[in-house]
Amino acid sequence: MNRREFCQKLSIVGGTVALAPIINACRQSHSTPAANNFGDRTPLASTSPSTPLATTEKVNQSPTDVPETAVDSQPRPSQEPQPTNTSEIIAGGALVAIVRTENRSEGVKRAIELLGLNPIRGNRVLLKPNFNSADEAPGSTHSDVLRAMVFQLQEMGARGITVADRSGMGDTRSVLEQKGVMDMAAEYGFDTLVFDELENQDWVLRHSSDHYWPKGFAVPRQLLDSECVVQTCNLKTHRYGGHFTLSLKNSVGFAAKTTGNGYDYMRELHSSPYQRSMIADINTAYTPDLIVMDGVEAFVNGGPAKGKKVQSNVVLAATDRIALDAVGVAILRMFGTTKEVSLGKVFEQEQIARAVDLGLGVDGPDKIQFLTADAKSQAFAIEIGQMLTM
Repeated sequence: MNRREFCQKLSIVGGTVALAPIINACRQSHSTPAANNFGDRTPLASTSPSTPLATTEKVNQSPTDVPETAVDSQPRPSQEPQPTNTSEIIAGGALVAIVRTENRSEGVKRAIELLGLNPIRGNRVLLKPNFNSADEAPGSTHSDVLRAMVFQLQEMGARGITVADRSGMGDTRSVLEQKGVMDMAAEYGFDTLVFDELENQDWVLRHSSDHYWPKGFAVPRQLLDSECVVQTCNLKTHRYGGHFTLSLKNSVGFAAKTTGNGYDYMRELHSSPYQRSMIADINTAYTPDLIVMDGVEAFVNGGPAKGKKVQSNVVLAATDRIALDAVGVAILRMFGTTKEVSLGKVFEQEQIARAVDLGLGVDGPDKIQFLTADAKSQAFAIEIGQMLTM
C-alpha cells in the first residue's frame, strides 16, 4: 500500500494523540487530488477509538503515485489537505462540515459546499431560522447568515423559499420586523410566515404514548407538507432548562404555544422536569434536509437571548441533528461552559440521548465524520473529536 492509499484510508481517531503525527504527514503527502465526488472537501475523521474506516471500493489514484515503504512521522507544512473518496463514509454515519472562519457569509457558503448535497433543487423550501427574540447573534440569527442562506438556497435551485418562525420571547411579527426580515424578503424575493398567526385548522396535533407530552404537541401543517425543510441555528447555552439550544432545540419554534383551545403547550414544556426529552420529541414531526449552525460567536453561559459570549469562529453544516448538536456541545465544552452542559459524556446529555432513543440520527460519536478543506478547520475538528469521546 503506498502513502496515498494509506492516507486516504486512515481515520483520525479522536482522543488518540499518538496518531497525530502520522495524520499530519498524510494530510500533506501529496499535492494533486484525484477527482472524486467530494470536490474540494476532506472527510477528515471518525471519532472512533478503534480502527481505520473500511472502504468498499478502491480509492482514486493518481498515475504519479509512487509506492513507499514508510510514512514520515513529521508534517510537511507546505502542502494543503486533500480530499478522500466517498466510499470511506461510515455506514449509518453522519457528515459534519466544519469551517473555521470569522466571516458568516463565507462560512455558510463553504460549509454547504463542503457537505456536497443538494436536496434543494426544484423544491419549495421552508427555512427555519432562530428568531426566538430580536437580540443580537448568537441570541438570534444574524442577518448575514439569513442572507447567505437565502442566496445559497436560490443558487441551489429552490423553487421558492418561505422563512418561518415562532418567537418565544416576543411577538413574532415584531421580532421579524426588528431583525429586518420583511425588508430582506422584499429584496430577495422570499415569503415569510408567522406561525403565531395561523388559524386553528392549520395546526396538526401530534400525540404518542411514547412521548413526554401528555396532551401531545401541535406543529404547522405547512411543516408537514413541505417539500424541503432547512434550518439555521446558533451555538449557545439555555438557562431556562434546555441546557443548550442548537438544532434540536431550534425545532421548538415549530411547535404551537396554543392552537386556540386555551391550552398553553409552552408553559407545559418549560415547567416540566422532562423538558429536554420533550424537545427531542418535537423533532419526530419532521426530518431536516439541511442544517447550518452559526458558531462564529457562542454563548457559553446564559442564553438563549443574552449570555457570556466567546468568539468560537466556526460554521457547521449537516443533515443529522444529533451529530450536529453533539459537535455543538463538544465545542461549548472546549470554550468552558455550564455545569449542566459539561456533565457526563456528550451523548449522555438528555436532549441527545432522547433523540438517539427516538432514532433521529447517529447513536454515538464513532458515527460522526468531519469534512474540512483547510488546516485550521482540520485542527479544530481533531479537538472536537477528542472532546466527543471524553
